[in-house]
Formats: sequence, C-alpha cells, structure tokens
Amino acid sequence: MPGSVSPPPPAAVEAPAPSAVAASGRAHLLRVTLLMAGSCLPILGAVLIAPVLPKMQDHFASVPGAKALVPLALTVPALALALLAPFAGVIVDRVGRKRLLVVATVLYALFGTAPLWLDSLGGIIASRALVGVAEAAIMTCCTTLIGDYYSGRQRVKYLALQTMCASASATAFFVIGGAAGSAGWRVPFWVYAVSLVLAPLMAVVLPNPAARAAGDEAPAEAEVEARRPFPWRQLEGICALTFFGAMVFYTVPVEMAYLLDDLGVENPGVIGLATAIASASTVGGAITFARLKRSPDPMLPAVLAVCAAGFGVMFLADSAPLLVIGAVVNCVGTGMLLPALLTSAMSRLSFEDRGRGTGLWTAAFFGGEFVCPLVLLAGESAVGSLAGAVGLLGLAAALVAAGLWAARRRAGAVDPRPLPEQLA
Repeated sequence: MPGSVSPPPPAAVEAPAPSAVAASGRAHLLRVTLLMAGSCLPILGAVLIAPVLPKMQDHFASVPGAKALVPLALTVPALALALLAPFAGVIVDRVGRKRLLVVATVLYALFGTAPLWLDSLGGIIASRALVGVAEAAIMTCCTTLIGDYYSGRQRVKYLALQTMCASASATAFFVIGGAAGSAGWRVPFWVYAVSLVLAPLMAVVLPNPAARAAGDEAPAEAEVEARRPFPWRQLEGICALTFFGAMVFYTVPVEMAYLLDDLGVENPGVIGLATAIASASTVGGAITFARLKRSPDPMLPAVLAVCAAGFGVMFLADSAPLLVIGAVVNCVGTGMLLPALLTSAMSRLSFEDRGRGTGLWTAAFFGGEFVCPLVLLAGESAVGSLAGAVGLLGLAAALVAAGLWAARRRAGAVDPRPLPEQLA
C-alpha cells in the first residue's frame, strides 16, 4: 500500500508563490490558454494514433514481431516520459522553466511528425520514444509554471483546470485521430505540428518566473536555499500514492472497451459513447474539486473511496448500462483524485525545488499509467476475468483509502490550515 501522506509544512502551504502574476486580464487568459494547451500535448501523444494502429499493423505485417511492436508505438512515449521526467525536473530547476518549455515544444513537433517520412517500424518507435522525452519536459514545465505563477485557491483552480483539459482533450484527440486516419495511417502524425504554433507564443507571452524570483531574493537567503536539502521525505508518500492513483485513473479509459465487449457490446459507436460519458464524468469531478474550499490531503481517503465504489459497481455489472454507471462513479472520483494528488505535491515544494519535485510526481503518474494494463492483465490471469481484476483494484483502492483515513486519525487527522485565498 502506498505510504501515508504527511501534511505539508506550514511554509509550503502558507507562503505565496515567489513569482505570482496577475490573475486577470487578456495576458492572463492567454497565459493560461498556452499552459493548458501545452499540458494537452502529452495526452495527444498518448491517444492520437490509437485509431490507426490496425492500419499500421497491416502496413508492417511483414515485419517480424509487428504484432507486439506496433502497439509499442502507442505506449512507448508514456514509458519514456515516466523514466525521464525526474531528469527533466532537475533541468527545469537549473536552466529555467520557460526556456526548456519552448525548446521541448519545438522538438515535440519534429519528433512527432517524423513517422510521416520514416519507412522503418524501428525508426518510428524510436521517434515515438523521443516524443516521450519532449513530453516529459513539456508536462514538467507546464505544471511547474502553474505552481510558480499561482498560489492557494488559484493554484488549486488551475491544476484542476489542467486535469479537465487533459480529460476532455483525450476524447477530442481520439476523434481527430480516427477522422484523420481514414485518409491513411500516417495522416494523424501531421497534428503534432500544432506545437510549432504554440512555441513562439510561449516564448513571447509567458513570463520567466526564475528571473523574477532571483531578483527578489536576498543573497543570504539564496545561500541558505543552496545548502537546503531536497525534501525527499515530504514527497515519497505522495509519489507512491500517485503511482497507485494513476492505475486507478487509467483503468476506465484503457479497459472500458474490453469490459463492454465481455458483456456483448461490440458496436464502436456505443463503445465510443460510453467512453465519452465516462470522460465527461472525469471533467465533472475535476470541476467539483476546484469548487470545494478544502485542502487536498483530508479529501484523499473519501476520493479514493468513491473510485473504489465505482470499481465495485463495474465488477458486479451484468449489463452495459450498469457498467457505465459504475464507470461514471469511478470517473467522478478520478477527476477529483488527480488534482488532489498534484495540489498536495505542489504544496510541499518551494520555488527552488518545484521543477525537480514536479518531475518526480510526473514520473510516478505516468509510470502508473504504463503499468496499469499490465497489472490488470496479471489480475485477469489470476481471477479469470477482467471484471474480476477491476474488482481487485477496487478492493485495493478501498484498503488504501482506509489506510490513509486511519493514518490521519492517528496523526491528529485534520490539517486546519486553509489555503491562502480562502482568507481573502
């Protein structure tokens, strides 16, 4: 079971962001739009080519091992992202968020469109791994910048908005990939070129929080910060919980079609509608989280309990409507779970550590995404059905929720400190 999540130190919760920016006006709107668009790029990489995998399979049918290699083209970016995000976080803290974001966004387009001209399946998979490298930098930078620009309730709001945009974009990109793929399996790769539009706008519009913070910090304070150790103990519990939470988060998007198929539903339109309903529920959960004026840590046991309840209904479902109801309940919970985990991690990080800490959190999340289907496959082999494996994961989520609740009770339970903007 993931480690218990200790409350963040008072300084991490109560101190305003050292480079906070105005949260209103046209410049603010454009800044948020760019950060949300950048946050959607790794989602694009994860789902865009899913509809064309069968056509890729046919094209490379003569290649030895193509049956295993073609799906790898879809999943390898997530693996690369999980492995490299911690290193991206270190680079973010050393060279600056904005500079790395702009460079990575340009490289994302170059690597993403490479399959348009590559004829080797091995070369395509290599280019997809490089897409994951760029995604690691982009996701780490965008999330770190949200933490830099905003604090308290505003930070909660925009981290929740990041979750909402990512969830909604997954459905949109799946539709775009399917429509573009009707013209050929290579066509969807043109969509990666959109990042060439974002990169120059990011370079012009986004302020550089690193430079501002450095100018405001006294030399003595800077020397103390340079000697201060990285807060590993503050992050280890939340990162372990995030790894588990990512498996909970991705179960419905990854396995919904297979669960419906086991119930006799094979119509792609019905499967697509059910997935879209679940995706909308994730967005609804994120909106709910943003509206709740509470710190994230006390909410985590209840949120995981909601996720577990949804899995329980899915396990017991003997019809498609009941399965969809369970998926909706679960996705409301996961829509709250992701911003709760991310906000909790952010509250533990000072400005100087935020890039590295965000990189570790991102690695934990995408690592959980990568192993999710493998864990469920192992569970299916153990209990004999995919629904049974989902039920086991639901049981694990319930046990983690109970463990977190008990740990908070033993520690004095509730952190009474509200987020700063609640006092305004």
